[in-house]
Amino acid sequence: MAAGQLRSFIERIERVQEDIDALSDDRKEIYAELKATGFDTKAVRTIVKLRKMDQAERQEAEALIDLYKNALGMD
Repeated sequence: MAAGQLRSFIERIERVQEDIDALSDDRKEIYAELKATGFDTKAVRTIVKLRKMDQAERQEAEALIDLYKNALGMD
């Protein structure tokens, strides 16, 4: 019985990994389309990352970047 449960868990993990791999390929295709359309993929990746953050996290990250830029004389 334990062997059957283990096999079931492993097969579920494998199916989820296949889904993840397929979605990763989809994401790569979207970025390729984005680039072909003339958009900057690096900037878009940054925007996607920022959109994952809540407002407080985003403000903290931006403040820290500004602090570092000022320290390096980049403003």
